[in-house]
Amino acid sequence: MLWEEHAVDQTKSGDRPIMTASPRASTEAVRHQNNGLVLSTLRREGPLAHTDLSSATGLSSATVSAITAHLEKNGLLERREVANPGQRGRPRVLFARRRTAAHVIAVRISSHAVQYSLADYRGTMIDRFEEARDQGPQSPAAFLAAFRAALARLVSRSRLAISDIATVSISSKGLADREGAKLLWSPIFGYQALDFEQALSDFGTARIHLFNESLLVTHALVLRLEKSRQQPVQSLATLSLGHSIGLGVAQRDRLGQIEVRAPNFGHMLHSDDGKRCRCGAYGCIEASAGFYGILRTAFEVPPDTIPATFVPLSEMEKIAGRARQGHRASEYAFRQAGLALGQGLSRMLSLAEETMPIAITGPGTRFMDLLTRGLDEGLQQSQHVRVRGAPDILIITEEETLVFEGHVDRALSEIDMVLGG
Repeated sequence: MLWEEHAVDQTKSGDRPIMTASPRASTEAVRHQNNGLVLSTLRREGPLAHTDLSSATGLSSATVSAITAHLEKNGLLERREVANPGQRGRPRVLFARRRTAAHVIAVRISSHAVQYSLADYRGTMIDRFEEARDQGPQSPAAFLAAFRAALARLVSRSRLAISDIATVSISSKGLADREGAKLLWSPIFGYQALDFEQALSDFGTARIHLFNESLLVTHALVLRLEKSRQQPVQSLATLSLGHSIGLGVAQRDRLGQIEVRAPNFGHMLHSDDGKRCRCGAYGCIEASAGFYGILRTAFEVPPDTIPATFVPLSEMEKIAGRARQGHRASEYAFRQAGLALGQGLSRMLSLAEETMPIAITGPGTRFMDLLTRGLDEGLQQSQHVRVRGAPDILIITEEETLVFEGHVDRALSEIDMVLGG
């Protein structure tokens, strides 16, 4: 709600003017919220007729008429007539978001590549390309220069102007600054920070956002589950397995709003076992459960050996093949990885004080048959799990798609509130 300060008499105790909501500000806030509700409903449900839109939003017919007229006038909605098969009378009018009203660029930075995607105002992907990342040393300045060039190429390929881009949404594994778009630590550049907001300060008027990748996966998966189950998700955790280990946690607060966080799970201290992590510490969960940790254990390399920069999936498949054939060191490597994950998740569940479902994503899901024994063992070591029961485990193999969906949904939700006013 918007507030305005009015001059009032000061009370004896003190002293500060009382804040009251002005009727004008309250009305404006409600109108703004209802506009956003109509836009978000059309994004989630697709084109709707006036009556269906009123039913889906809970708004009166008159309110929906006023809102759609306003949004259509501002170029955010378009209408089309659809004939009623086998029926007489006027055709139905469907309202839809105008595709060209705004555009979003979604960028996914991974250990081996950077993927650039462009989506329109309906959330439809209209272009995508991927650039392999040089595995050799690269300065942040060189990376950001190539990053800017790739964004410009993406815009140019679709014959858009930079002014058509409303949001650039970036994701990476690592630590992101909550106050801006700065990557504080990443598997690629370590502690060399990357300030995307500063690097793209002259990229039109686009808003620049940076997210931990696991946060976007969790956000998108909550939306998917709610749509498929037709009921709210109360809580959910997602665990990403790969070269990096990521975690996202979604919980519904007392006001009924879902809050998503991405704690630094992979770099939580797990064990005093001397295993060296990419972050420079020893004993992190990732040092045992990341691909480089599994490789190091399988080949019985000293635990303090500097981690491999990148482990191809094909190499992991070879280790898994040996484990399935009974190779003890390879079996042990996957079991220890599962144990580290299970013990870490058990601590998370204890802190959350509830047994929430856990969705496992990422390329590491193809090795769940080798990880499950250690994972279950680690979970059962927790009193919380022994008393309240083990969490439901979901295997989700569409991590890349979920990252894109999370990018687009968060970006378009913000755009709706900005443009819908």
